[in-house]
Amino acid sequence: MSFGRPPSVNVGFKPAPPDRGAFPLDHYGECKEQMQRYMSCLRDNSSTSSPCRPLSKDYLDCRMNKGLMEKDEWKNLGFGGKREDPSQDSPTQSKADS
Repeated sequence: MSFGRPPSVNVGFKPAPPDRGAFPLDHYGECKEQMQRYMSCLRDNSSTSSPCRPLSKDYLDCRMNKGLMEKDEWKNLGFGGKREDPSQDSPTQSKADS
């Protein structure tokens, strides 16, 4: 029993951030443009995120490049497997491979 302080205080407790889902706020608006494009896409698509995946990836890429979240592999962020944006295919590259 602890005398002189509320019983709910745990002296040895040290909070730790979760592995995913919490990251620093973008106080300086470094990725504001990418965020606004993504949010606009969600509004235009009735909050359906599938059509907005390339914009989501752009936003996460900006955050990783600006140090607003820890860099991680795309497959760990749900972008593994197929290519998300067909416009990223380079026509000159495919011709060079032939």
